[in-house]
Amino acid sequence: MVKDPPLAGFTTLGSLKAGGSEPLQKQEELIGVIAVLAFHQTLPEYNETPLHELPPTPGVGCMLVKDELARFGLPAFKILGAPWAVYRAVGSHVGADAGDNGSGVGTRPSFADVGAAARRAHLRVVTVTEGNCGRAVARMAARHMGLPTYMTESTRARIRSEGEECVEADAGQNLVDVVEVDGSYEETVPVAFADVAASDGNAVMVLDVGIEGFDVVPTYFVQGYNTMLAESDRQVLAAAGRRPATHVVVPAGAGSIAEAVTAHFRGKQTSDSDSTSPVRVLTVELTTAACLLVSLRVGVPTTVPTGDTIMCGMSCGMLSTTAWPVLQTGVDAVVSVTDAEAHAAVEEFKSLGVLAGPCGTATLAALKKVCADGNTRRELGLDESSVIVLYCTEGAKEYPIPL
Repeated sequence: MVKDPPLAGFTTLGSLKAGGSEPLQKQEELIGVIAVLAFHQTLPEYNETPLHELPPTPGVGCMLVKDELARFGLPAFKILGAPWAVYRAVGSHVGADAGDNGSGVGTRPSFADVGAAARRAHLRVVTVTEGNCGRAVARMAARHMGLPTYMTESTRARIRSEGEECVEADAGQNLVDVVEVDGSYEETVPVAFADVAASDGNAVMVLDVGIEGFDVVPTYFVQGYNTMLAESDRQVLAAAGRRPATHVVVPAGAGSIAEAVTAHFRGKQTSDSDSTSPVRVLTVELTTAACLLVSLRVGVPTTVPTGDTIMCGMSCGMLSTTAWPVLQTGVDAVVSVTDAEAHAAVEEFKSLGVLAGPCGTATLAALKKVCADGNTRRELGLDESSVIVLYCTEGAKEYPIPL
């Protein structure tokens, strides 16, 4: 059993947000949405994930869930960022990347061509993970190169299975090398970078978290998530009578998916002449890993200690350096939720036929907490005319029921 810490609430951020929107505009310029979507559509098992409508809640309008529970055969959104990041990072390393020319994938080498170049270079891919990201990277890279991956004990078998399904014909070897590090995610990152540094140029880091001196590859993950956003924008209009989203709720974690969502909607705000009011962006953190909220309160990225949780995919004590400027200027509220609240939302989703994990249902738990407080609900403009999109980012998994 995992016991919850004392209940933490929520904070709206009008008084904490830094001025200016330049980082958001710069981030939006980096994202070739059409090119990334076209790239994803060339991959086997590409599928558009569904959008579900939730039963009405008193005092708020249409509530929709973007269901990221089955992408490319994996139960989490990370698989959208991983193929684009592996393709771009490995391609750049071996000189087979056409770069961001905005013309789509027609002028780019294929994923198979990049993989062939990586095999000739005897390249390894290294990543750090609590599970979902590592498994996604493994699935995309294992057919082409060795993949040392660092993760917690509970996820080792799932990630190693990606290599067992992709046995190299010539050498007859499993392509995924799983290494467990005794420490937190934050403590594991330097170990992985040391592995890459000792490789004499035969390893490349594919990681979705930006740290000092490592800020290009994490941007590829963020760009990859724009396929989800392109799909949901269109689906929301169809589901809500041609009305766009007014509020979005997204997990924070280390920041990459929240960065993508925030930059997307702030970019639409600056470019869409028909937009009359900004989309409100609500982010969700754990009570045991509230690094975004702490960072916003002190005005600089701040690492916080983390604790045991059923939401291990969101248990991040440090923010991505690439996400920080976007989130600092762009989010409207940070809501912290407990394991018990996320579990209750898992059960509610299950009753509706949506089999999600606690990281995915944390968005519903956060929205319910906000809606229960009249002042905060009014401050965020939540009313019966609202169109709210919850990004559900994780499929069902086993976990200890919180007390």
